[in-house]
Parts: sequence; C-alpha cells; structure tokens
Amino acid sequence: MYPVSTQLAAFIARTEAFTSDDSSLAGLRQNYDRMCKAFTPPKPKGLQVSDCALGGVGVRSYLPTAEAPAGGLPCLLYMHGGGWVVGGLDSHDFICFELANTLQVLVIAIDYRLAPEHPFPAAYEDCRAVWQAIQAGEGPHAINPQRLAVIGDSAGGNLAAALCMGLRDDGQPLPRAQVLIYPGLGGPADLPSRRDCMDAPLLSTADTDCYLALYLRGTRHPLPYAMPLLARDFSGLPKALIAVAQFDPLRDDGMLYAERLREAGVQTLLYPGKGLVHGCLRARGQVREVDVLYDAVLDYLKREGLTQV
Repeated sequence: MYPVSTQLAAFIARTEAFTSDDSSLAGLRQNYDRMCKAFTPPKPKGLQVSDCALGGVGVRSYLPTAEAPAGGLPCLLYMHGGGWVVGGLDSHDFICFELANTLQVLVIAIDYRLAPEHPFPAAYEDCRAVWQAIQAGEGPHAINPQRLAVIGDSAGGNLAAALCMGLRDDGQPLPRAQVLIYPGLGGPADLPSRRDCMDAPLLSTADTDCYLALYLRGTRHPLPYAMPLLARDFSGLPKALIAVAQFDPLRDDGMLYAERLREAGVQTLLYPGKGLVHGCLRARGQVREVDVLYDAVLDYLKREGLTQV
C-alpha cells in the first residue's frame, strides 16, 4: 500500500523488530530508547558533549571543534520527538551529532518533561525556560543571539512552533528560523493524510490520537501553544523550513501550517518528503531519500547563516 524504497523498507523492518508485547508506559519508553540507541552512530571525534541545566531544565550541549567567533557561537535549540511521551536526550543524539559536527555550530537539546505524568503545558514551559535562560546569557557557552534557531521533529516540531508563537505573542526576541520535521501541529481529524495514511509504517493515525490525548490530558480548551494550527494569527513568526513525510498521518499538519504561514507573509519553504515515513531521520546513511532530506535541512541552515563551515 505504501510504495517505499527497498532501503526504507529494510529500515522500517529493523525498527519494527524492537516492538515488544510490553505495552506499559515504562515498556514503551524502554523499547523506544533501545531502538534509538541501535541507530545512533559513534560520537564524532572532537565533539564535546555535556549535560547541565538551563532555567531549571536539563539540557545536553554539543560543542563543535571550531573555535567560537568573537560574537558567540551560532546555536540550534533542538526539541526531540516521541509524541511528548517517549524519548529524551539519548534518543536524539544521532541528529544532534550530525547538526553540530557538520555545521560546526553549538546544539542544545532540551530534556523536557514528558506526558502523561506532565501533560501540557509542562513541555512547552520547559522549552520557554531554556530559551529565556539562553537569552539571559546563562548558556554553557557564548551564543550569538542573532544566530539562534529552533529545530524539532514530530512532537519536537510542535514544541518549536509553539515556542515561536508564544515568544511572538509576548513580544520577546524570536529565533532566526524554525525548522520543523514531520511535525504534529494539532490539525483537524478530517485532514486527508489521517485517512490516506491511517496505517502507515512506524506511525498510525491511532498512534497520533493516543499521543495527543496523553499530552492534552486534563486540558479542556487546548491553546495554540498545544496545537499551533488552532492559532488565528500566523503573522510575525520566524521564517520556516517545514519538512513532511509522504506516508505519514501528520503530513497534512505540516503542509497546512506552511500554507498558513505563507498566507500571513512568513517566508516558508516546504519540503514534500516524497517516499518518506514518519521517524525516518534515524535512517541517515542507510536510505538515499533520507540523506536527501538531511541535505535539504543542512543546506537551509547554511543559507540562514547557522554554520561555521
């Protein structure tokens, strides 16, 4: 039903091999972490990785070998995926390694609180706390605030978009750009991708509904900071790269968000992700079309001055 390449099919099969009969929350998290670890390459030589706290929230910094310029390092603030329920710092080392080493920029990943123990707005507030600590100069390294962007995948893409929206609404400094990779943005249930990709590999429509319900537990009236597509005003937001996956129930969230941003006059680039599935970022170096996605993201960040190479 989903005509993916032979390479991507092999990646999907390898990922699905980590499926367990243990459907408990602890079991889901343990399996996700084991799966992510299996796809994490060795740490690049010379990259300094350290954990600390910013604004009372745990973070991991990835410091490249390049010497910091006089004005401070360009920096990417990374928000990991996992449906707001699974994942953490270890689960997304793989992409933070890549970003920091290839672009020679500082990457700071946020260990935000997870649902359902900590439903909305906990994760959103954690991301804001880290942002504000960086703005206050509390980061572990000198950062150039004019060369600071946010990036996230899946639930992390939601948090990156929500952070931009909240900062705009409060008149605070904004990121230079927002990069959202197959984000879940709270689109309506009747979007075509919910139906067309109902049983897509690695993420089904039922999965997305379950994760969102856990994230919104106890929230009677969801805000745009939980579901950015609920916003009425999309103007004044940072320029954006939005990358979607063709075979993903969340595909139309990203496409609709790109459309809303463009209508509001925000410079927006949409990457259509032909032949891709949700969660494919882990297939770096194994699947040609995933490598092309990485090239698009890295090229965009370079064009936006978020590089030292």
